[in-house]
Parts: sequence; structure tokens; C-alpha cells
Amino acid sequence: MYAVIRTGGKQYRVAEGDVLRIEKIAGDKGAEVKFDEVLMVGGTEAVKVGKPTLTGVKVTGKILRQAKARRVLHFRKEKEGWTRLRGHRQQFTEVKITAVNAG
Repeated sequence: MYAVIRTGGKQYRVAEGDVLRIEKIAGDKGAEVKFDEVLMVGGTEAVKVGKPTLTGVKVTGKILRQAKARRVLHFRKEKEGWTRLRGHRQQFTEVKITAVNAG
């Protein structure tokens, strides 16, 4: 069974046992996370699509780590000879999906 969830402004297709990186959410390593915004459930006899979300369907996961991604650089060079180098490291949460419950 799989589900499509929405978190951090993005949509993810998840199944039990998947490990994914999502936008940073609050919680410590080992904490349980519930995703309430389930848009679609499939893999059973019929696909269920929400308008916009499904009720009674829960997706749970476990936080594996909180970290920062690799540095993203933005380099700007002008004709006059000056340059500017800026960058940032986006924070993320790595989550392992433990259950998809279509109630």
C-alpha cells in the first residue's frame, strides 16, 4: 500500500519502509511523526483520492536525523571586476515511514 502525503509545501509518494528527506520539522531523533495531510491512497483494490485530503487515513514515521544539506553556492560576477559569493545550507529531516493506515 502506498500514499501521497503533503508536507513542507511538497508532495511525496510513500510506502511502508521508505526513507525520505523532507523540509525540517520539529522533533528529536527517534520521535514519532504523524502526517495528517494524506492526498491519496493506493495499492489496494481501489484508489482513494481526497478532495483535497482524506479523512481517517494516517501515515506515521520515525525521525532518523536532523541535519543540513550540502552547501548551495550563488556566485555573481560583473563586468567591472567585482564578485560576490553567497551560499546557504538548507536544513532537512530524514524520516522512515513506519505505517500507512487506511482506516
